[in-house]
Amino acid sequence: MRESTNRKLTLMPYELPPMRPPSEAHSLLLRVMRGCPWNYCTFCFAYKDLSHKECLRPVEEVLQDIDELRYSVDYWKALGQSGEPRRAFLADSNAVLIRTDDLVQIVVYLRRVFPSLERVTSYARAKTVLSKKRDDLVRLHEAGLTRLHLGLESGDDDVLRRVRKGATAQEMIDAGLRVKEAGLELSEYVMPGLGGRAASRQHALNTARVLNAVDPHYIRVRTLMLVPGTPLFDEYQRGEFQPASRREVLAEIGVMVEALEVSGRLCFDHMANPPIFQQDWEGYKLPEEKGAVLGLIREALHTAER
Repeated sequence: MRESTNRKLTLMPYELPPMRPPSEAHSLLLRVMRGCPWNYCTFCFAYKDLSHKECLRPVEEVLQDIDELRYSVDYWKALGQSGEPRRAFLADSNAVLIRTDDLVQIVVYLRRVFPSLERVTSYARAKTVLSKKRDDLVRLHEAGLTRLHLGLESGDDDVLRRVRKGATAQEMIDAGLRVKEAGLELSEYVMPGLGGRAASRQHALNTARVLNAVDPHYIRVRTLMLVPGTPLFDEYQRGEFQPASRREVLAEIGVMVEALEVSGRLCFDHMANPPIFQQDWEGYKLPEEKGAVLGLIREALHTAER
């Protein structure tokens, strides 16, 4: 570790609580960039007050944060906490946006300071992944980046366009395949309910189509939550978006799962999802447990009818 210039605990510059996947709940959180460089998605409430122009942090500043993390871990160990960190998450929304040489330097230094790390992960956008050469992603993997979390949300072009996701279904496929080809694990996020009542079935079937084409290691379900202050909530208030009911969302999930032909894990690790599903980070192994998931859905729908 480099010689620290400040031997007391300092706070990293977060404007709001750090956002990370539930599967990274016990990970070191290292802020390598601020906010979201896209930040147009109509369903999203995060980072709306941050300027798009201020997203990148100086590499030297990030390296200093790693030193502070090391000091923090040593501090808590001195107070009786045991164990070295096994996971780290690179925040905020799209670490792959960083110049490859800089991000390689950050990941290499992070792993040097914390040799106990088994996993280093980040969010990423499909368009950003596609802006990288395959060799860039390979270099990041070889440096120690192990997994990328991509927000697919929907595989339906009409839905993607309406919610201003900024990528097409084909670009989602191409990005997912590029991540896997580089040797990185891929976690794809899907959002039941995003098509509303009108586009529920096409949203479900086309999302399954994209997932089948990519076959990600993890599919993580995030049922739509209409949050006040978002453009989609405003559409709902104006009567321009009719959300699906809880029962309709559950049926939509069933349509998607029925159409899936993948070999990864299906995870419902978020409070927004129907509570009938296993809520842990590992979820259900597909195709082996596909029947179990569909059985839970059928039973819940049958119970709701009685």
